Amino acid sequence: MGELNRRKALLGAGGVAALLASGLLPGVAAAGTEGTASGRAPGGPPDPVAATYLRVLLRHTRWAEQQFDPVAGIYPAKDFTFAVVLGNALLLTRDGYDEATAGVDQQTLKAHTLATIKHFAASNLLTGGTEWGRKLFFDTTFQSYFVLAARLLWTDLDDATKTNVERITTEQAAYTTALGDRDDPTSGGWTPNGRKGGYVGDTKLEEMGVYAQSLAPALAWAPADARAKDWREAFGTWSRNEGGLPAADLVNPRLVDGVPITANTATNLYDTFLVENHGSFGPHYQEELWRTSGRNAMHFLAAGTPLPEVLTAQPNGELLWRTMLLMTSDAGEPLMPMVADREHLYGRDVIPLAFRAQVLGDRHAARAEADLAARLEPYQAYAPADRITKFSGEPKYEPEARAELAISYLLHEWRARHGGPVTPANKTEFDAHAAGVADFGAAPGLLAHRSPAAWAATVTKPGFVKFAWQPHHDDWLFVLGGANPMLLPATNITVKERHATTYAKVRDGFDGTVGLLRFDAGYAALATLPTGAAVYASTGIAEGEGVLNVFNLAMPGMPGLDGDRTYTAAEGKVTVKAQAAPTGARTDDLTFAPVTARHVRMLGVLPDPTYGYSLWAFEVRDGDGPDLARAGTASASSASSGKEAKYATDGDPATRWAVSTSDRPRTDSWLAVDLGAPATFDRVKLSWEAAAGRKYRVETSPDGVTWTPVATYPIPALRSTGGWLDVDGRAGVLVESPNPLTVTGDRVTLSDGPAAPLLAELYPAPRKPARARVTTGAPAVRATVADGFLVLLNLSGTAANGTATVSQDGGAYRLYRGGQTVTRTGTEVTYALAPAEGRIEPPRFTVRGPAGLKAVVRDASRVDLTMASGFLPVVVTVTPDGGRPRPVVLPPRRTVPVVFGDVRPYPLADVALGRATFPAAPLPPGMSSPAAAVDDDPATAWRPGPDGRMVVDLGAVTAVSAVELAWTPGRRPAASVETSIDGVTYRTAGTGPARYVAVRTGWRSGDASLSRMSVRT
Repeated sequence: MGELNRRKALLGAGGVAALLASGLLPGVAAAGTEGTASGRAPGGPPDPVAATYLRVLLRHTRWAEQQFDPVAGIYPAKDFTFAVVLGNALLLTRDGYDEATAGVDQQTLKAHTLATIKHFAASNLLTGGTEWGRKLFFDTTFQSYFVLAARLLWTDLDDATKTNVERITTEQAAYTTALGDRDDPTSGGWTPNGRKGGYVGDTKLEEMGVYAQSLAPALAWAPADARAKDWREAFGTWSRNEGGLPAADLVNPRLVDGVPITANTATNLYDTFLVENHGSFGPHYQEELWRTSGRNAMHFLAAGTPLPEVLTAQPNGELLWRTMLLMTSDAGEPLMPMVADREHLYGRDVIPLAFRAQVLGDRHAARAEADLAARLEPYQAYAPADRITKFSGEPKYEPEARAELAISYLLHEWRARHGGPVTPANKTEFDAHAAGVADFGAAPGLLAHRSPAAWAATVTKPGFVKFAWQPHHDDWLFVLGGANPMLLPATNITVKERHATTYAKVRDGFDGTVGLLRFDAGYAALATLPTGAAVYASTGIAEGEGVLNVFNLAMPGMPGLDGDRTYTAAEGKVTVKAQAAPTGARTDDLTFAPVTARHVRMLGVLPDPTYGYSLWAFEVRDGDGPDLARAGTASASSASSGKEAKYATDGDPATRWAVSTSDRPRTDSWLAVDLGAPATFDRVKLSWEAAAGRKYRVETSPDGVTWTPVATYPIPALRSTGGWLDVDGRAGVLVESPNPLTVTGDRVTLSDGPAAPLLAELYPAPRKPARARVTTGAPAVRATVADGFLVLLNLSGTAANGTATVSQDGGAYRLYRGGQTVTRTGTEVTYALAPAEGRIEPPRFTVRGPAGLKAVVRDASRVDLTMASGFLPVVVTVTPDGGRPRPVVLPPRRTVPVVFGDVRPYPLADVALGRATFPAAPLPPGMSSPAAAVDDDPATAWRPGPDGRMVVDLGAVTAVSAVELAWTPGRRPAASVETSIDGVTYRTAGTGPARYVAVRTGWRSGDASLSRMSVRT
């Protein structure tokens, strides 16, 4: 029996209950009803988050209806706009439809939806049409939405449309399966690269996910088709390989859908569990693992068909999710800093979180989902109103986001009927769970640190170079994405050397990072602390350094976006009002003292981050006199074809000058006018296209060679030499620089002037100068104490040895690792730094004692104290960090070791601690997580399971001197140690160069478990 006839038989024989057993399709409208559906999902939205989704979809219907083509009688094919039918179908089959909010009555919406489904079901290539379909990228994504919409409205469809929908479903699966692992010839350069995957330039996780999602609807809705076995095999192959990483997969014999993970062939991840796309530095695109899973799962759940195991046991999925948590903002979404302005695509980021929360039951994902849902309505109300992906700059994302919001709602309905709601973790739990550090390596170009109070990163991805900092994970404070500079003066500076250091709590007692970079012009570094504070230091890379671009919008309901930002410095306070919504143009009238010159020019300082500089008009006048530039000769640093310099001075408002495409990132582009003879003038008028210079100077010259500035744009609202700045009560900055700090529009510049050494402390709360000053006596070594942590940065290519003088309040003195001497005003700390080395030293002890006391801190549990002079014993008080004070008697000229046995002796020498371990979830039967062997917790242990094997990834090739194994009480299993450089080929050895260290066991039931695996260098 054909699929359509079988479905008819179910319905005709009273089989509606069987068809709707999933509980997700009770809202299908009965055939022949008008205006309302006879069947409804029982009750209203199942929870507050789902209720938000429903309200957002209702309001988004206004945008969707604006796209409707009344002549054609359908939503158009352009940008797959017709995919709005899925959101429509949800609204039509659920209670609570509000015509006033939606902007259209329900009967009209239903008519538009059914007409569109009928049209595009017939126009698909798989049903004999010519308009769309079959193409894997991106048609099958929208086919997934389209088929689900049709199923929601199944009883309202005519038989021919049903037949077409079923044919699309099954024949797409047949087409994809017939490709094997070959490329789809109609999808151009988009390819999964067979089953090998690969990641360079573009992730293959997304491509493999598309292959898999083209098969899911058929497996869900036509499981009895004779071809389903082949579809299932192909679906499993593509799905299991999406997160492929050989070093993890080859050690995991776990079966997923009956196939061992060791059979995986793909390398779809950087070897540090990161996926990047479009050359960006954020791992946003690994969300595709759960975005496609959400699309696919919805078909299975709606059809009442069992989920394939791979959707809930995705190889390497949990380690990928950990990196997502590391990058999560306070809006619940992972950071999406991409080439242009795509920092806030809220509507697109819902479904991965909804899938993890509602299908996998992940409480931390539920927290992130609830946080994102809380942002949706104020975001949607902001201009242009009603849209839910407006900051992408491209309306083409709207139909997709609408569809995925509808799927997310359905996932909540399913969860409500199958186990009840998932209770989100609270914010404290979430922040503690998400905290950590990771050096993803030079190729991904990301060194990241998330603490409960802030997120920070050293970014060395070409075109994105920056030191990023996000206090309180506030994704609406500082602009992180695209070509917007942060701390460094520009994002396109070539990195000559990258030095990355991570400090992990399990090994060092605290989380932190130091990213130190060398450029042609010098060195710069960012140190990040567990308190959320960060320290930026530079030798002076370029003028205008220490940039912080600030979001300033009037978005009611969004924390901090009340339409202005207030900045406070030593000289006073200034409030910068939010600019009106961008109009795509700007006119600047600049006046100055009269000057006589033959040449005048605009010299760029900061371009539009996407398009550079472009002027409709450049006018030069003396008072109300004529435009002197009209009679002059214009020239420019570069120009696009048809947009030469002359078009800025021709008086035609329809013509313009624009820099060449290749020069768009260039900061110092210029447009000059030779007036032909010296003339006197006192003003210029610049009429900008959308590519308006963010910052520039107007200069004059007698000869076109020597230039003198006469005006700058913009004029700072605040200029301070006081050394501190409060940013809207949300962040505080302390600055050491010979240049002033300025606030100009929505741009903070901490060293606004020529290139010069800069040291800045960044705090997630306002802070006035009360810091401990540190001097090193070496110009290349910059040092400071922030939140008690001593930060030492050698900004040079030569080793540096010396003494840092740390001012401290008398009475109690912080002691750092190494040797130091107490003075009347603080301590003198000795240091030895390798070339381009950065170091963070936490205060290991506090001592109360006299000047002249010498201390050598061995580790966090031991300090050696000496009174080098005197005749009588001295009593001092020593307190370990976080511990209890102890009085110590010091005889003169004798060293007394002070040991606190209850304090962990950080930093620990075991380089395996806290590292990634394999197998990663899902684990083989009988095995517990191998991470328990490297967590420095004696109460946890790895249970190998039958003949279990585990691997520790040290993160980089390391000279291993010893591997030590510690077991719980009981019978110890036979075990051997193996090492590997690449994670594929191992040798039996416990020493030598290795990145991966493995333990192979002959474990049997009743054997001891591995409580610790230590690797020493």
